[in-house]
Amino acid sequence: LYIRRKHGKGQAGPVICGYYPLTTDWATNGREAMHRILLVQGANLTYLGKREPHIYGTTTPAELDGRLNGHASDNGYELEIFYTNIEGEAINRIYDAADSGFDGLVMNPAGFSYAGYALRDCLKAAALPYVEVHISNIETRGIHCVLSDVSIGMITGFGMYGYILGLEAMLNLLAEAQA
Repeated sequence: LYIRRKHGKGQAGPVICGYYPLTTDWATNGREAMHRILLVQGANLTYLGKREPHIYGTTTPAELDGRLNGHASDNGYELEIFYTNIEGEAINRIYDAADSGFDGLVMNPAGFSYAGYALRDCLKAAALPYVEVHISNIETRGIHCVLSDVSIGMITGFGMYGYILGLEAMLNLLAEAQA
């Protein structure tokens, strides 16, 4: 699925790209067991709400975490949110998640987008299903993420709602894998 919305004068807006088939009830489709999802928040995301609010908005990490934990509770899955500004810590946490039975990974690599080749190797080795999220539309900002090609799909440009879309996509992928 690849969706692009246009905003005024031909400027590209939010984009969803990647694969996740939509079902009639994709938020709960086939979910029986409680899935465990790790959300990794990359470099600079601890400063949400303060750093470049004209791009990333004014939502704080605590506010975002509350929304996402509420989504997990409402939809019957376990969510662990991990913030780090250090690529090595992200790598260690992802390997630990793979070894401890997590079902999927949603990540906003943020500052790791530019040169996260070690993180890219980790994602390939850990082999967790991976959905990438970006708050802003990185395509219109001329940013290429070195991790995107190892993701199942990428959600970019929907602000904080992109996290919900990423989690929903992951839940749908996990439900389909169980079917």
